[in-house]
Amino acid sequence: MSEITFIEAINAALQEEMARDKKVFIMGEDVQNAVVSPAEAGLADEFGKNRVRNTPISELGFTGAAVGAAMAGYRPVLDMRRIDFIMLAVDPITNQAPKLRYMLGGQVSIPIVFRTPEGGGIQNGPTHSQCLESMFLNVPGLQIAVPTSPADAKGLLKTAIRDNNPVMFVEYTALYKTKGEVPDGDVTIPFGVAAICREGTNITLIGLGSQLSGCLAAADMLAAEGISAEVMDPRTIRPLDTEGLAKSVRKTGRCVIAEEGHKHGGVGAEISASIQEVAFHSLKAPIGRVGALEVPIPVQPKLEAFVLPSAEKIADAARAALKDA
Repeated sequence: MSEITFIEAINAALQEEMARDKKVFIMGEDVQNAVVSPAEAGLADEFGKNRVRNTPISELGFTGAAVGAAMAGYRPVLDMRRIDFIMLAVDPITNQAPKLRYMLGGQVSIPIVFRTPEGGGIQNGPTHSQCLESMFLNVPGLQIAVPTSPADAKGLLKTAIRDNNPVMFVEYTALYKTKGEVPDGDVTIPFGVAAICREGTNITLIGLGSQLSGCLAAADMLAAEGISAEVMDPRTIRPLDTEGLAKSVRKTGRCVIAEEGHKHGGVGAEISASIQEVAFHSLKAPIGRVGALEVPIPVQPKLEAFVLPSAEKIADAARAALKDA
């Protein structure tokens, strides 16, 4: 067991999988530069520039090339730099990678990982702070993983690289410097299995990505008021562990879902709908949702903090769900 940062866990997963399988390679803008791309630090020196390939600033171009490489038997890992930039490569991500295996009757696999850093808190403004994973929830064949800890970052990325289907791997940049214990050796984490991060009895708090820490902090606030909150981490949102999340809600009877993305059409809406479909009669109050306000993410620090969700907002939503308890 080693204590490393989130970004070091990403690097470790890439190094181990490239050493294990010569078909794994990395593509992206300036990925050979360890200062610009710390997740790939040292990999070009170890595996060569043919397997850590710098690309032109053309997301559509290198994403399309990766689809072809995957069809030829390789396992590309694409550093998309920011999830905002994948809007320039929507066609291969939504119309090619997730559909070709189906359209060709299983004759080919498309094992691609799209690493998509995202999120606010670092004053990068409206076009570099978005959380867009909800836009891709409606694409069958595309899996979406959202790690929240260094251990999950490493374990889920190793699983993603080995999967024969395309995976969008969402990394919240606010988590990059966070540290945590990571098991040594070849440890993978299966998709579709939510994690219980804190047990409780009065309400379930579900935190996506950067908001898991907000849920844990909110649980501490609520505990001081005599409220026991259970905190759940979905880990992947396609596939979604609906039954695992619903099991917690059946126990507590109340639920709040927190995400950094906007509430309207967000991931929380899908999680909420999925839970109520199987656990409606266990609910003692409507499911609450916390997300960014319905405006572009500001650059100014105080405005950005006002727009983004927080532990205080999550605790307030929990109190609202418990007001008739």
